[in-house]
Amino acid sequence: MAKLLSTPTRKLVAASALAMVAAAGTLSAGFVYPQSAQAQQVGAEVGGPPMSGFADLVESVSPAVVSVQVSVEAPMQQIQGRGGPNFQFEFPDLPEDHPLRRFFEQFEEPFNAPNERPNRPREFMQAMGSGFIISADGYIVTNNHVVQDATEVSVLLEDDTELAADVVGTDPRTDLALLKIREERSDLPFVEFATDEARVGDWVVAVGNPFGLGGTVTAGIVSARGRDINASYYDDFLQIDAAVNRGNSGGPSFNTEGKVVGVNTAIFSPSGGNVGIAFAIPAQLAQSVISQLQENGFVTRGFLGVSLQDLNDDLAEALGLANTNGALVTQPIEGAPAANAGIESGDVIVSVDGEGVESARELSRVISQRSPGSDVELGVIRSGEELDITVNLERLEDEEGAPESPEQEEPTAPEAAASYIGVAVAPNPDGDGLIVEAVDPNSPAAERGVMPGDVIEQANGGVVSTTEDLVAALDAAREAGKSAVSLRIARDGVVRFIGIPLEAVEQEE
Repeated sequence: MAKLLSTPTRKLVAASALAMVAAAGTLSAGFVYPQSAQAQQVGAEVGGPPMSGFADLVESVSPAVVSVQVSVEAPMQQIQGRGGPNFQFEFPDLPEDHPLRRFFEQFEEPFNAPNERPNRPREFMQAMGSGFIISADGYIVTNNHVVQDATEVSVLLEDDTELAADVVGTDPRTDLALLKIREERSDLPFVEFATDEARVGDWVVAVGNPFGLGGTVTAGIVSARGRDINASYYDDFLQIDAAVNRGNSGGPSFNTEGKVVGVNTAIFSPSGGNVGIAFAIPAQLAQSVISQLQENGFVTRGFLGVSLQDLNDDLAEALGLANTNGALVTQPIEGAPAANAGIESGDVIVSVDGEGVESARELSRVISQRSPGSDVELGVIRSGEELDITVNLERLEDEEGAPESPEQEEPTAPEAAASYIGVAVAPNPDGDGLIVEAVDPNSPAAERGVMPGDVIEQANGGVVSTTEDLVAALDAAREAGKSAVSLRIARDGVVRFIGIPLEAVEQEE
């Protein structure tokens, strides 16, 4: 399982066997800190082609990059890990019988045994991350995972000045946090977010504190945009190849003009070290979140109130769509804005205020950036007809975002009748639809994930309650020239649409 490590370490689900590692560390460099009482916006006039080097840029922006130090209450055994807090004996590529593995394993017990006794009292451990100052009076951006559960927070400036800080607000959904220097200051150096979006191939310079080693600068390019690493529904990361490690979390990535284009948050790694794939929160998203944290101390998001899924080729064909762009509504939440506006199960949302959306995740991200109480116009395709539906958004609460999932008893259906898509079905005694009693393992339905116990609620857009209804729906799809049919299926209270190819069905008859 992929994991997101931070300080403290936390897990992040990702579709990979590699480790997704968040970066967190310290800064200490020999820069002569400016003594002027005037507020300084650093990095604003730095530019020039990369072949001239990054020394001027780094000298300009580094004073605004800080080390974030936090105290976190934790059991003692978490503080004294084997080999010390910044070292782990991790050799994933060494065979089990490799002599070096046996060599290091002999040291595990001496490092671990004294500190892993049960029921030890809770102590405080120090953790470190990076951050950057965005105002002369000391507002600082960092990652939420750097300061979560912190009992005390301080920041270390480049001239080794240590200042106490308070957490103004955090946003776990985007992993951002805003701090404020406790001392009254008006002379701190600061940097600004970039107004232009970073492009693939742009140079970036990452400044931070990997492994607590002190101020470190690395350079690379933007490798990709819009990366989804399964951190949340709002993933929209920049991928960069500048070296980023644990300790860089919350630190900035700059463009060649000295503007912040991303907040370094995670790395993709088999062992916890840099392999040239790092992820940064884009400046536009970060600035939107930070502005709300600074103004309110929390973030509000628009709430549509639907369960969504992505389209695939089979579903697009079954629904008569030209492509797989859009988000398929599996179930609107009763009483939520979408349902109140007339959005129905089976609708495909293809645009918001005239801007196309390609996936369910993109739709969620776009809606989350709209203000509660605002109206959005959704472009919807329903049964081949294009509609415009205006929805008045509500506020997304932590507990909202998905319909309740009522528990279902194991179905006890009467005698089943075989359907010619490879499933045995029977009327649902507990409600509408047909219960799937058995699935032919060689059938199109089995290939697409239909399982016994599923409830088929609709086929080809129509409600089904008998085997004859299902067969008629399949016939209608064929007569309409479709090569696939859509089934609306409920499983454990969760509704999904599945496209079943009809070509394979015809071959079996």
